[in-house]
Amino acid sequence: MGVADLSPAAAREAFRGGLVTPTAGYSRGYAQANLIIVPQAQAFDVLLFAQRNPKPCPILGVLDAGETTGALLAGGDIRTDVPKYAVYRDGVLADEPTDITGYWREDLVTFIVGCSFTFEAALQDGGVRVAHIDQGVNVPMYRTDVRCEPAGSLSGPLVVSMRPVPAGQVADAVRITSRYPAVHGAPVHVGHPGELGIADLGRPDFGEPVEIPEGHLPVFWACGVTPQAAVMESHPALAIGHAPGHMLVTDARDSDYLVP
Repeated sequence: MGVADLSPAAAREAFRGGLVTPTAGYSRGYAQANLIIVPQAQAFDVLLFAQRNPKPCPILGVLDAGETTGALLAGGDIRTDVPKYAVYRDGVLADEPTDITGYWREDLVTFIVGCSFTFEAALQDGGVRVAHIDQGVNVPMYRTDVRCEPAGSLSGPLVVSMRPVPAGQVADAVRITSRYPAVHGAPVHVGHPGELGIADLGRPDFGEPVEIPEGHLPVFWACGVTPQAAVMESHPALAIGHAPGHMLVTDARDSDYLVP
């Protein structure tokens, strides 16, 4: 059985058992999600930041303080079922564990945020190849010069993911992904990374670079790593996210987030 054929529960079990890998291409047909976990005292700021910046921060679900499972991961455990996490202390990346049980506190609130991996199967079905899947690397992600609207203690830049698309298929990629607004929707920019403040596509801030074949344009989507960039800028005492590209595989279907 290939990774695309694994059920979400089976994928989460593999990650709980110690498998560490980017999750693009896993559990085809099921939505993947970003995480941002903060103490309850900071939860309203995260919620307000997401409300003011819905393109990069579309919230799919919230686990209340101390909760470790919910409808999007039935029978799972948010502390163990992601391949790799990112733990921030005062805005500085302090650890990338595969299990955050040792960091868990009963006041921690989990925000489950939409991820563009969710629409990649639709792109493939529409004849648009996905370079990081084809090349077997983590999707490249970049901080931009575009500022998010601040909220309470949180402020930071928009983070984008990039997929090279043949020039003749850019319109198809826009049309397909625009039907998934809950997982970032249509691209935010096409073709000119310098206009976003990105100096070198070969040096992503998160993930890995991909080859851009001749005749392809870089296409940029808002990315759910944006809250982690805000954490790095705003320096809360504690915050936990997924390691970029290492997502929560949920029980929701991609089609749950498809609009007509």
